[in-house]
Amino acid sequence: MIYIFAKKTEHLKTFFPKDAEFVSTPLAKHSPGRADLSYIDVSGLTDVEIKKTLTQIKKSCKDSQWGIIDSKGSIKDPSALFFDGASDYLGASVLKSPSGLDAKRLKDAIRWRTALASSAMQSSLALINSSEAEVSDDVSKTESSTGNFLKSGVKLPAASAFPGWKKMQSGKSMPFYLFYCALQGKVPLDSRLEGKVLTQVHKKFVNLLSGRLKDADALLWMDTGKDCLFLIPPKAKCVEHVIKACLGMIASSPLLVLETLNITVPSSFVFALHYGSISYSPPGKTGTIVSDAVNSVFHLGAKKAEPGRLTISGALPDASIPKSCYDVFASCGEFEGRKIWQTKKFKYEKNWL
Repeated sequence: MIYIFAKKTEHLKTFFPKDAEFVSTPLAKHSPGRADLSYIDVSGLTDVEIKKTLTQIKKSCKDSQWGIIDSKGSIKDPSALFFDGASDYLGASVLKSPSGLDAKRLKDAIRWRTALASSAMQSSLALINSSEAEVSDDVSKTESSTGNFLKSGVKLPAASAFPGWKKMQSGKSMPFYLFYCALQGKVPLDSRLEGKVLTQVHKKFVNLLSGRLKDADALLWMDTGKDCLFLIPPKAKCVEHVIKACLGMIASSPLLVLETLNITVPSSFVFALHYGSISYSPPGKTGTIVSDAVNSVFHLGAKKAEPGRLTISGALPDASIPKSCYDVFASCGEFEGRKIWQTKKFKYEKNWL
């Protein structure tokens, strides 16, 4: 059975199948069966009201499927809903469909939740460590079990070595994490999207990254219009935020591509992480910087990294990867004289990329 909780039902009654039931009883008294799917409309609610609603729906629908209706984009991070156990998210673009919600979408939503253990939906790390993650044929056995994972011998500088972006002086040389990011489609995006559209998609991608990397104190340093490079302070806690942000985005890439970037071309994110010294210049004034570290990360990202994975260089300091994430990575041989590792690849129920 499909249940809908909404204050304004006029449009939704034509959008959902005729056998869907619009519920007027309080959400707290809702007791759906295991095979039922409940949708809650949060359009126009305040952040506080949304938080209360999500808390209640997770209680009421703990043993069944649930989804969110959000015609006004009130949810700032739709992908986080899936980590909390959601089965579906109906944003503005979906709700504008003149054909309404078909039975296939509903079945897919139910299968999504049924196929994954609820514990695996709580975080991207748990999902990657679950049976849904796999290593492709060209990736060898994870080296964390042999004790050979990321033993570069490189040590992070003292926390006080980085003065903060506002106090960084132009020309100062010091090490940073260099984080390469790009969006790659199953087919080249420039062959499917017009130039203006592709430019807007890239801007949305960069904005998405900037938001996700806020806790890492990341600085958007270079932006070519097709890919970009962030500088990350040489601190273990900062790079840990980067890694977790990557895993979260990769895990939810189909949703982010469709709902946040607003494109229907199957695509995913290409991430590469390197470490090295650079002569610092503020963003927009980098010019033609000559740097082995910058060249290395662009080569790693553009020539070796794969969509749907985070690729890391063997040049990273030993303390870069939290031990809880070791099993997420698998050895991928060498590239340009350095060992590299990649995160294991997701296996979706339907081929995405």
